[in-house]
Amino acid sequence: MSAITTRREEYEIPLQPLTDLPLERELPLAQRLWQQGWLRKTVILLVLALIWELAARYQGNDLLLPSFVQTAQAFWDGLISGELLAKVSISLGVLIKGYLIGIVLAFLLTSLAVSTQLGRDLLATLTSMLNPLPAIALLPLALLWFGLGENSLIFVLVHSVLWALALNTYAGFLGVSETQRMAGRNYGLKGLRFVLFILIPAALPSILAGLKIAWAFAWRTLIAAELVFGASSGKGGLGWYIFQNRNELYTDKVFAGLAAVILIGLLVENLIFATVERLTVKRWGMQR
Repeated sequence: MSAITTRREEYEIPLQPLTDLPLERELPLAQRLWQQGWLRKTVILLVLALIWELAARYQGNDLLLPSFVQTAQAFWDGLISGELLAKVSISLGVLIKGYLIGIVLAFLLTSLAVSTQLGRDLLATLTSMLNPLPAIALLPLALLWFGLGENSLIFVLVHSVLWALALNTYAGFLGVSETQRMAGRNYGLKGLRFVLFILIPAALPSILAGLKIAWAFAWRTLIAAELVFGASSGKGGLGWYIFQNRNELYTDKVFAGLAAVILIGLLVENLIFATVERLTVKRWGMQR
């Protein structure tokens, strides 16, 4: 006995517009502005500047603590005369050289560590020995080996960059899932190509964190090294600018130099690193 099937007629039910529901109200202008990160950070900086100005006026001694207005004037005068910009360019030139050399060495060391057991032992031993050693403590040896010049600064900068970046990068490589590793092996990736196309993209959040830490270490190491022995290759950088003005009791210029150090750190963090994170790990959904 065959089953008889009937076809159900299609029909459409028109939906009425939801006119009785309350519409979502637009946020007030002040609340929308406060959601902007740059505005919140600007407010924080302005509050800190106000506290600084009030503390300087209450203290009443320009030699010990110049006001924010005096420091801003000294900073502006340094920019107009070109002296401050010249010192910053000298320091940044040395910093970039040491930073890039440290990145290359950290990449080679971590690539060796993920490839061979000897490389892992080498990385673990060197980081245990040298990472706790302050970079500035190596400055006397650097002066002995390389003389009073740029090479000594680059040596201590490489030390400050290498171990922090190598540790973060290696930790990121260890955190790559086995699924991604198997996918790379299925494509026949080995050695350096496996590191470049599988490990580095997957470990990019840890690598970027290491780059930021290494940048901070290198920047403060450079300023400290310039404060210790001054000019490199006959030209003093930002640290030497601070040291020289301290000797001449131009405290407002000392604070202007410190403000330049802080501003460069803020610009690098909020323009370079934040842009790289936004275009990579945040865009790929690897970081909130």
